[in-house]
Amino acid sequence: MTQAAAGSPLDERVPGRRWTVRLDPVGRGSAEVRVSCSRPACAEQRLPSAAAGRTAAVAHLKAHLRADPTPRADAYCACRADGCGAHLADTGRHTRTEQSWRCGGPVVLAVINDRVGRWWQALECCSRCAAATPGAQTAATSQPSTSRPPGRPVPAPAGVGTGAPQFSDQQVSTVAGVPTPRPVPARQRRRPEGRVAQRVIPHDLRPVSLRDELVELGRLFRTYQKRAEPDLSVLADLQERKARAFLTWSDVSCDVTLRLEAQRAEQAAAVIRRQHAHRTGCVPEGEEPGVARLLPVPVQWGYARSVLAHVAAHTPLPGPEARLLVLMLTLRTAHTGTGNLVGQDVTGLGLTDPEDLLETLTGCGWLEIPGTVADLLASRPENPTPITVPSLTPGAEPSLTFGRKTRPKLSGWAQRVVSDKKLRKKKAPAATRLLALTLATRTTPEGHLGPDGEGLPLDSLTDQVALPPGELLPLIDQLTALDWLTDTSPTETHLTARLTDRVLPLTCPLTE
Repeated sequence: MTQAAAGSPLDERVPGRRWTVRLDPVGRGSAEVRVSCSRPACAEQRLPSAAAGRTAAVAHLKAHLRADPTPRADAYCACRADGCGAHLADTGRHTRTEQSWRCGGPVVLAVINDRVGRWWQALECCSRCAAATPGAQTAATSQPSTSRPPGRPVPAPAGVGTGAPQFSDQQVSTVAGVPTPRPVPARQRRRPEGRVAQRVIPHDLRPVSLRDELVELGRLFRTYQKRAEPDLSVLADLQERKARAFLTWSDVSCDVTLRLEAQRAEQAAAVIRRQHAHRTGCVPEGEEPGVARLLPVPVQWGYARSVLAHVAAHTPLPGPEARLLVLMLTLRTAHTGTGNLVGQDVTGLGLTDPEDLLETLTGCGWLEIPGTVADLLASRPENPTPITVPSLTPGAEPSLTFGRKTRPKLSGWAQRVVSDKKLRKKKAPAATRLLALTLATRTTPEGHLGPDGEGLPLDSLTDQVALPPGELLPLIDQLTALDWLTDTSPTETHLTARLTDRVLPLTCPLTE
């Protein structure tokens, strides 16, 4: 803990309070999470999913804020107690050329959280430290101190401890014998200047339209940095506007460095647009895509969705297991109605009783095989079993429209999804694999669910996976635990999430 010099105002104050609420996984293979608080009196909570854990963690922190709504005015910064880099400058460990950090303003109750939602923290600190901490939000402010004659204690505001904090030389000192600094007269205070790209925009810059454009660009860049998710298209537009504005600024001020900055912004805009094209799949001819998708052509993405829709409408048996098996058999026999199958192709789908399911499909006439189901399940790659689906033979209705060269590509894509390493290792059931297939065909190029990343209706997913509505959320939690989904946020009607970078090559993005 950093100690101040003897006799300083810091010795008369108490360390600022700090408490942290954390969200941690319970263990491998489980979607459960653990919510813990640094306060000893708070008991640990266990929640079934990360989304429920985040909700409980935020509610727990809000309960603390309601219980202690006002920061103590006689406290000094909690970050000073931890020895942060800014306050270490006051201890003499840095060289004289480095500027010492000076706290300032009233004591505030600041709330900080990380970007991925794994911890939330509340602490008492000065307003200047809160403003310098990235992402900090002020929940409450202590009562301001009042002036007093030398040697007389400062009266405490109602509800606040005695002795107001004196963090800055702009406030009245509480220590006897320390002179009160004179405030800067209002006529000497300069109006704050606009900034863009760490450059100060002069007040007398002409034309006025150029100065307004630079001020607006600075505001837009700062707003973009606060976005939860990046948007490369917006960032490229901002870089192009910056290049034009800096080029004009260089001409009117004869500053060569501004022209160089404009050139760098123009180059950055070109690079960002190329990255955006790679992520969206709109890659110029001759360039390799940023995401090497297993199905690289947009028309193949439409075929994949058409097969899922066809199977949902023509599966002869209810349930997700029958639908997944019919989907894989359809992709094996599409275009001609015939194909080859081995036992591993069926046993690797996570079916509860594959033999009974095949017996039912052959019994109702949807599937035809030359021998018995037991022979099919025992067949090896060197001796596959020929199968026939009469409804997919040429001339039968309805029929799928893609050709014979597309069929093996679609079949290989579906086999790659359902036999994903983590799905296979955790022995995911057929319903989970069918949901993974469905979600892979309903994303943006960046992997967000829905046409514009706004999410997918839960009723459409339950219809596609052939499940009752109440059984869908456990499958979503399972895919999140298996590193298939991230940023999952289900509501009563929609599912908002993003497919992880690991499975982006398996996606079939929605295109206009």
